[in-house]
Order: sequence, then C-alpha cells, then structure tokens
Amino acid sequence: MTLKLNDNETALSIAAGDLELLRYVYRPDNEQFESPRPYFEPIRDLAGHQVSLYRPHDHVWHKGIALSLPNCGPENFWGGATFRRGKGYVDEKNDGSMVHRDFTELEADGDTVRAAEDLEWITQDGRHFFTEKRAFSVTVASDDAWILSFSTAFTNDTDQVVVMGSPTTEGRENAGYGGFFWRGPRSFTGGRVYTADATGGDELMGTRGDWMAFCGKHDEIDATSTLVFTDHPENPGAPVKWFVRTTPFAAVCPAAFFDTELPMEPGQTVTLRHAVAVCNGDIGVEAAAKAAEAASAELAGLG
Repeated sequence: MTLKLNDNETALSIAAGDLELLRYVYRPDNEQFESPRPYFEPIRDLAGHQVSLYRPHDHVWHKGIALSLPNCGPENFWGGATFRRGKGYVDEKNDGSMVHRDFTELEADGDTVRAAEDLEWITQDGRHFFTEKRAFSVTVASDDAWILSFSTAFTNDTDQVVVMGSPTTEGRENAGYGGFFWRGPRSFTGGRVYTADATGGDELMGTRGDWMAFCGKHDEIDATSTLVFTDHPENPGAPVKWFVRTTPFAAVCPAAFFDTELPMEPGQTVTLRHAVAVCNGDIGVEAAAKAAEAASAELAGLG
C-alpha cells in the first residue's frame, strides 16, 4: 500500500490512498501553558477510525501522541502545573517548548515514510535548555495494521545536572507519566489492556514489560481498534514501567522515569525509542504479541 507525504510547512500529513493515517504537527499554535511541542494527531487505523484525542478539556496539554516530559529538573515540557513534593500541583510558569528547527530527512518510499528532525527545547523564560534529534517512520504492515516508529535523543546543554523524573518521583503515587504519551478517544474509556502476562485495566498501572496493548470501542459504529506500544530494550530502566489508565480516560505511556530519577550531567544525551502498531479490531493477546514483534523490528530499522 503506497503512502503519500504532504508538508504544508506546519504539519506533515501521511496518507494511504485517500485515507489520512496521521498528521505530525511540528509547528503547533498552542498557548505556553500547554508546553507547545510537536504531536501526532489525528491518528487513524486502516479502517478509518480515529484512535486519538486532541486537547481534551480535562487536560488541554494532551494531544494525540507526543513526547511529553513533566519533571525535567526545574522545567516542565508536559504542560500545565508541575507536581512538587509537599506542595502538590503548582503553576511555576515553567512550561517550556520543543521547537522545530529543521527536517534533515523527509522521504516517502512505497509503503514507508521517514522523517528526521532537529529541535530545540526552550524554557518559558526564553533560555536554551536541550537540543534534540528526532526520527520517525510510518510503515504499512498488513491490510489491517500500520506502525509508527519513534526515536529521540535529547542532550542537556545546561551547565547543571538536570534530574529527569515524574510526579511519582516527587511523591505522587502511581503518577509516573512522562515520555511517549498517548491519549485515546473518549469512547475508549473503560477499554481493555493486554500485556504478555495479563489482561485487565487500571490495575496494570506500573507493570513492567516490553510491550502493552490497549483495545477500545468506537462511538456510532460497531467497531474496535487496538494500539500496541513497545519499548526498546536499551531505553533507560528497561523493561519499562508502563503508565496506563482506562478510567477516567484512556492513556498509555512507556515511562522511563516512572519512579526512578535519572540525573543528566551537562552534555549527557538520553535516547528513547518506541513504536506503536495501530490495528483494526480487537486483536487479542496473541496477535498483540505478534504486532509488538513487528513493531520492534520496524523500530530496529529506524536506528
């Protein structure tokens, strides 16, 4: 299935025939409180059903799938208030931006699209913080599934140790979110979570594993979709702890800093690699495991 790539200088659109599978918005127009940063939204399965949500009223900084990190030392590249030990959520006016600088690769080749990008992380008060090199690819795996592979390498350009963490490392139990974060449609609330060892829901928060799948139902039509997320074995803390919610909303995030801080020395680079297979229907545990294998293989090809 041939993929088409279109760039309108604000977003990349990737389509299979007449169906837009996803849009990568690399020049967002969001308010500073939402930590403006590139995001994938909308995202659709090959049946045309949307499997993502943009800017929900409960968390306006949630946008499809985005690299989102709430506790980067004193800075916040997630959006909203920052959780601090003994204080709870505090608006510290520290919502930074991940700013697109250049695409170093943009290629559509048959059933695969590849992109590589340079970004700069800028604090809310205008200071250069990190540089980032990002790459992603979109590949059609079958008539019923396609794969988004994602890699990021971000470097501490400050002269200080920057401690990467989460609300859980600041004292909030089971709130270890931060990383390659997906927010699902409202109709996915109460969905089913699959891992290699269990099927369930919110009780799988904080479990470790190489992959996690989320199956949800769509409104208006009798249809389901399954997203299978993978973590790379060389990522920090692998096998990763997963942040997952089925209520009050659907969300999945392989959270490298769930409950363990990572101090980044000046000049240190952290690399994170993930993939997600977007599948038609409720594929079940066995097929989810196979989809995870396929996604991992595509991720290996990304580098």
